[in-house]
Amino acid sequence: MSYKMIKILILFIPTLTIGVWEFVRHEYLLPYISMELGNWLAPILVFLVSITLLLKLFGKMEELQQQLLKEQAAKTVLQERETMAQELHDGIAQSLFLLSVKVDRIKNADNTENPTLYTSLRMTTQQINEYVRQAISSLRQPPQSETLVWQSSIQHLAEKFEDESGQRVRLDWNIRDEDLSTKEKVELYSSIREGLQNIRKHADAELISIEGALVPGGWKVLITDDGKGFTGQPIEYPERFGLKIMKERAERLGWLMKLFREGQQTILSIEKREGDTYAAHSNSDRG
Repeated sequence: MSYKMIKILILFIPTLTIGVWEFVRHEYLLPYISMELGNWLAPILVFLVSITLLLKLFGKMEELQQQLLKEQAAKTVLQERETMAQELHDGIAQSLFLLSVKVDRIKNADNTENPTLYTSLRMTTQQINEYVRQAISSLRQPPQSETLVWQSSIQHLAEKFEDESGQRVRLDWNIRDEDLSTKEKVELYSSIREGLQNIRKHADAELISIEGALVPGGWKVLITDDGKGFTGQPIEYPERFGLKIMKERAERLGWLMKLFREGQQTILSIEKREGDTYAAHSNSDRG
């Protein structure tokens, strides 16, 4: 039943009811029901018939309205995913620019072999390819509940990492969709993914924890692992391309990024606080 048909029935049911009642009353019920009693019974009968039928029609009307709201929400989700795709494209463009710079450096190296530079270039290329593959895979996932799109994407990322690496991931996520802009969602998702890949490549960890929580004026994300840790300043290692990208991303958005050891755990912290003017940085120490 269409929305238009429902409106027509709502308008005509009371009129039809009173018309049928008056016809039946005058043709068949006059010997049994007085005019005064008939006049009292008319509105009661119209009310009973109308409320019985109209409640069903109103229910159908609400169902159609809910369906419309869901379609509008789905459209909003698709528009947001389109925006996310554009943001991802911009991030890839930056990575490709860095790759072109490295290629130019090789070209200007007087044709002498530079194994370290070639290794760095190869790793950069592999990471960009992986970045593109994961981005396309994520965007091809059908949108789920409009209120759980962001949470489900983080859940999917953790589950996919578990399947591919064999390492356990504990997720405790309490940051809502509305707490992040579309750009922040894209950049934070990329940072979490890169943090997990770093753990997979370098930490030899058994248990990984991802925590996202609201803090006064903003939010905080902690990625913790029980791996072998690090020495020195990993952000300064020439081959740690991913950490450099994360640091640049945090600086652009005004986030505070820290990488440090605490006890037997390595913790990557990404934090945003409204009103703070600190510069994002990366800090390492040995616990």
